[in-house]
Amino acid sequence: MQVEGKKVLVIGAARSGVAAARFLAARGATVALNDRKAVEEWTEEARGLKAEGVGLLAGDVPMWLMDQIELVVVSPGVPPKNIPVRYMDRAGAEVIGEVELAARFLRGRIVAITGTNGKTTTTALVAELLRGAGLPVQVGGNIGTPLVSLVDASREDGWTVAEVSSYQLETIAGFHPTVAVVLNLMPDHMDRYETLTDYGAAKHRIFRNQTAADVAILNADDDIVASWATGLRAHVTLFSVERELEEGLFLRDGRELVSRTPDGERVLMTRDEMQLRGLHNVQNVLAALACGLACGASPDSMRETVRNFKPVEHRLERVAEINGVEFYNDSKATNVDAALKAMEAFAEHAGQIVLILGGRGKNAPYAPLAPLVGRKARALVVLGEDAARIESELRDHAPVIRVTEMSEAVRRAAEAARPGDVVLLAPACASWDMFDGFEHRGRVFKEAVEEVSSLRFQVSS
Repeated sequence: MQVEGKKVLVIGAARSGVAAARFLAARGATVALNDRKAVEEWTEEARGLKAEGVGLLAGDVPMWLMDQIELVVVSPGVPPKNIPVRYMDRAGAEVIGEVELAARFLRGRIVAITGTNGKTTTTALVAELLRGAGLPVQVGGNIGTPLVSLVDASREDGWTVAEVSSYQLETIAGFHPTVAVVLNLMPDHMDRYETLTDYGAAKHRIFRNQTAADVAILNADDDIVASWATGLRAHVTLFSVERELEEGLFLRDGRELVSRTPDGERVLMTRDEMQLRGLHNVQNVLAALACGLACGASPDSMRETVRNFKPVEHRLERVAEINGVEFYNDSKATNVDAALKAMEAFAEHAGQIVLILGGRGKNAPYAPLAPLVGRKARALVVLGEDAARIESELRDHAPVIRVTEMSEAVRRAAEAARPGDVVLLAPACASWDMFDGFEHRGRVFKEAVEEVSSLRFQVSS
């Protein structure tokens, strides 16, 4: 892709927009970075791009500039239906996202992982599996590092493991993963998509450029995702925790993780060797093992890697035990299905769960939580914009405690819990009403747990 001399508008001054603007300016493009916020509210890194030759533009993009733009790079949070984006597209500018921009320059092969839940854990694990097998690997995308930042370090014999969201997939054109994975499809982002079908269509775009030489890895337990196996050009590998497959990877007797091919089968490992909790994480591990096999990683090295792989931060992360109560941070559970999966991970736990819920809802019902809440929750602690709705839908199934701050939520949860219980942050909501992101929310939760631990220690002393 030739960018030198091109007039480029990058929309969105967050992490991926900053990386794209820097990348393009360094290659001779004339770049303007735009964001709705006033420049004074941008990050220091974004403002610093001015010294690198990037123009900074806050608010609405003027018409005279839109008429000159040849390339638009939109950040994931900017819908393609955005009116200025549509105008520039119709005026002849090419509209892509940062993932597509990166894909045009990355050397080597790509493993791309998407799905409603489990993306980050699976992406991180795949990268470790390939690294443990001695393969050159780098990891980025929605997991935190913009893909375009990895271009210079990429190698022809290497792998780039990329977590990709539905938002990022909306703006791909030539993005071509050698291995593409869809973990699951559950109602999420219903504030952006009109229907689950629309959301699924965005996820399905991950396969659009694959060929017969590529691999598509699908969850056989998800009816929608499994149905996509028909019609794909790539070789399809299925995985399941619910049944044995004639071919693919599956969980047998709730214990053995098995790979079966026309040449025979092999037990890759047992479930009790995993440090990750929950059946949903068995799914993630099966998907990751399928990726590793597709990339040429040895089964023995992968088994050792999974044995040593610990939960990713903010994903069923054990924070502390205080007076017999365990505290877990699953701040990344930003939708109802993820919160349900987090609770299910403790379904066989001897104690009860004090569940911390709430934030900015995604226009999805909380009713799917009701059966497990009724059976397993000692109490619900709710906060944030959707607290009233959560309380109205779940108050008949468990006692509800309304709070306004995370520190109060943790304190009240600790008071409600009994020895042997689990205090679980699994909000089922986005974090933007009170925090800068799910990472910020998780850190505040952990700080609050530390405060409770300190207070309990002082009292006991």
